Amino acid sequence: MVYGLSTIDFFPSDSLKYLTMKLIIHGGFFSESQTNQEIKKAKQEALAEIAKLGYKHLQSHTAAETAVYAVSLLEDSELFNAGTGSQIQSDGKIRLSASLMDGKSLRFSGVINVEDIKNPICVAEKLLNFDDRVLSGKGAKDFATEHGFGYYNPETPQRRKEYDKKLSDSIRLGTVGCVALDVLGNLAAATSTGGKGFEIPGRVSDSATTAGNYANTFAGISCTGVGEDIVSGAVASTIVTRVTDGMPLALATEKTFNELKPIDGFAGIVGISATGEIYHADTHPYMVWALCDGEVEVFS
Repeated sequence: MVYGLSTIDFFPSDSLKYLTMKLIIHGGFFSESQTNQEIKKAKQEALAEIAKLGYKHLQSHTAAETAVYAVSLLEDSELFNAGTGSQIQSDGKIRLSASLMDGKSLRFSGVINVEDIKNPICVAEKLLNFDDRVLSGKGAKDFATEHGFGYYNPETPQRRKEYDKKLSDSIRLGTVGCVALDVLGNLAAATSTGGKGFEIPGRVSDSATTAGNYANTFAGISCTGVGEDIVSGAVASTIVTRVTDGMPLALATEKTFNELKPIDGFAGIVGISATGEIYHADTHPYMVWALCDGEVEVFS
């Protein structure tokens, strides 16, 4: 159960089901999707299936629970750089970061650079009920172990091959994320990443910060791209703040992205507003995403 809301009496009546529910997910940036048709097709199919499953989950769960569920499925796919198949850092280790924000309770939780677990987004969800809600490194790992998250090695042969050859342009770049709007009008955002690859150990991405993942009662945003650029622009929280102040989601995103131009900021977002406006945008092609509001739409 996510903080403050049970799924037992989730729907006030069957007549309200399916009226406002929306879900959008992203799989990060993926330049090879324009040249490698096999990989492009695999990502499109994976995103479409996860969007469908996420939307089905949303029919009987909260926005926060659904965001976690969808991101955990993305983490489990080797096609994306989160969870299984994450990038390897410069010292040969994989460290994962993820966060969740429940727009209703305004609670944010996350893990930063946690090792040896399968689904960092699920650890973030567990932390939502605690006073200390963002943990890093060994503290995050100890918390995960104490709460039943067993040892898991997220490395794949492809990632090891890339690391051994010191490649810098993987075929599975980017972060994954989900924003969901449930039937009660509540929003949540969840984001997870395996990092950029070959980074200095200890580097913190945007994914477990409110710059990269933010939601309130007005809008929810999940980001992908270069973490340092996203943090510099406080992208997710800035967009949501502008929507809160009355700006349409599309215009709020455009204005925020324009403010990244002086640093040639590299970012992409998916978002939903409380009024049901659903939006995606990127500063550099190509972000991959899928949405579902009863019908599935996929782009890469």
